[in-house]
Amino acid sequence: MSRFSLTLVSILALAVAACDRDAPSEAQESGASAAATGEIDASNAGELMPALNVKDAEGRQLNLGALQGEPVLLNLWATWCAPCVKEMPLLDELAGDYEGRLRVVTVSQDMGDPAKVTAFFEQGGFAHLEPWLDPQAELGFALGDTLLPTTVLYDASGQEVWRVRGDFDWAGEEARSAIDAGLTD
Repeated sequence: MSRFSLTLVSILALAVAACDRDAPSEAQESGASAAATGEIDASNAGELMPALNVKDAEGRQLNLGALQGEPVLLNLWATWCAPCVKEMPLLDELAGDYEGRLRVVTVSQDMGDPAKVTAFFEQGGFAHLEPWLDPQAELGFALGDTLLPTTVLYDASGQEVWRVRGDFDWAGEEARSAIDAGLTD
């Protein structure tokens, strides 16, 4: 099977497994799903951030591996994923609150025309986030996750501290405490 076919199958699995166009079901919101818990998980702590390139709509590239030296909160999301869309304003606020201490990098897993991601960012008026793209979903493969949203905190040495599969209250005390603890470790 070609890499493209594998990518397409995985993207379709993302759509079926984690997100849909409707509001999240009660089971997703309560964390009842075994895969998308919406809880902090440190079982992959110590794993290195993938040194993959993401790009923006203009073609600028960002090598994630080059971000070592600063803590990073990496969020995989898509415009068609209701929990992802719900998180974006919270992540933008968080990025502003932690400016200079934590870089929040949101990477869209949308395939096709990057204009839909750009339009989403323009409509949302996000002041602190940039619309990075990964249309081949290479980052999801590298992280070993096929669910959206997935958010991973990396320390300044590029090592994973924890991750959250599923939506999360990034404005809440639990998120802020976990981030603060990750920044001081």
